[in-house]
Amino acid sequence: MNTLYLANEQAIVNPNVLEWTDKITNLAYIVAGLLFILALAGLSKQQTATRGNKFGMAGMGIALIATIAKAVVNSINAGDDSNGPLVTVLLIVVAMLLGAAIGIPRAKKVEMTGMPELIAMLHSFVGLAAVLIGINSFIAPDEESEAIEAFHLGEVYLGIFIGAVTLTGSIVAYLKLSGKMNGKPLVLPGRHLLNLAVIVISLVGMGVFIAAGHENTTVAWIALVVMLVLALFLGFHLVAAIGGGDMPVVVSMLNSYSGWAAAAAGFMLANPLLIIVGALVGSSGAYLSYVMCQAMNRSFISVILGGFGGDAAVSDDREYGEHTEVSAEDTAEMLKNAKTVMITPGYGMAVAQAQYPVASLVSKLQEQGVEVTFGIHPVAGRLPGHMNVLLAEAKVPYDIVLELDEVNDDFADIDVVLVIGANDTVNPIAEEPGSPIAGMPVLKVWEADKVVVFKRSMGSGYAGVQNPLFFNENTDMLLGDAKKSVDEIIAAL
Repeated sequence: MNTLYLANEQAIVNPNVLEWTDKITNLAYIVAGLLFILALAGLSKQQTATRGNKFGMAGMGIALIATIAKAVVNSINAGDDSNGPLVTVLLIVVAMLLGAAIGIPRAKKVEMTGMPELIAMLHSFVGLAAVLIGINSFIAPDEESEAIEAFHLGEVYLGIFIGAVTLTGSIVAYLKLSGKMNGKPLVLPGRHLLNLAVIVISLVGMGVFIAAGHENTTVAWIALVVMLVLALFLGFHLVAAIGGGDMPVVVSMLNSYSGWAAAAAGFMLANPLLIIVGALVGSSGAYLSYVMCQAMNRSFISVILGGFGGDAAVSDDREYGEHTEVSAEDTAEMLKNAKTVMITPGYGMAVAQAQYPVASLVSKLQEQGVEVTFGIHPVAGRLPGHMNVLLAEAKVPYDIVLELDEVNDDFADIDVVLVIGANDTVNPIAEEPGSPIAGMPVLKVWEADKVVVFKRSMGSGYAGVQNPLFFNENTDMLLGDAKKSVDEIIAAL
């Protein structure tokens, strides 16, 4: 039997071929889904992260090939135009080339310091895609969607709502992380009631939208547009109301939102793989956000609702006295005489690209018999795992890179702590009720014998809070570029 035959002067694919195409595509999606699960499992440990990334790339490759093949077969089956399959392939190729032309150069140029804002911007694209897919699904539903119209309209409405919140929330996160928008929380009067009103109105609009459907499109469009505007505002307001100290959690939470937006798009397109991938990303992002909130002693609900229930910050106009400064040579002498050294890195290390000389410094100290460890705060940097990735990139051994809960009781036994580019994560003011970072667990570096803080200036941290640590008797400031300072210490050693 021929693969193609003529019927009513249109080229139609043999039904058996269509059936087998669906079966093969679904099988490919199952394989891709399993590879994505293996990718997540691999990414849970530094030692297996590279393998996890390879699983993820393989899964995405299989998914793309299967989806393109199915699109071509469906285009042939439509039979509207003999050039239909060619046009379909050309459109897909053009879209992929455009994406590659933008993405590859950007990926090659981006530094690790720019990864948080890049990820936030990528999340906004997922949200925008969900909004556009939802609008298209309402304008031109397929036969299956028409058969279950009320359910499909609910999918469309929710998909657009989640996508719109993700879109503007991610844009605000990008602006804050890139320094193009003030990192301080935007506190509007009655902000929680405002958010609640948006959600209630959107739920009412959902009922109106489903009831109107395609029979009364004018009413349906009004409900949809009102919800879209409100959802765009809600995404902006939720993230704008969150302070800089909580931004790593926000990036993780937006990752979760983008996953649910992708899952919603999967329901609208009847694509099982999008549903699987969206659910994986959504649930893992939400869990990571929860774990980070636990580590920061923050309420998970409080953070995702724009600081709901947070205490008002008290002003701090205290005089802390004078700080003392130290040279790279003096720091080298201090390290020579030390038996135990702990390094606590922060975003400043990433900005200075100091991870490579820091790795060299560790090797140098270990050669001289000094015991060196790292203390990593869960939200050091502006991305979950930011410091771990930087240190792994510089080939720092995994076994000396320890988390906050593993080292926080050991500082009293440490001779010298090097605080490289960290600020809020080593700020003792977190132990004071009413401060902007009150309750957040911090590395208790001040309990060590001696503390040397590498910093460009005496300015406050990302959360905008002064750090009393800088003025302690056992603390010296090594001001300047961290990379240059570490190179000078190595030379002195």
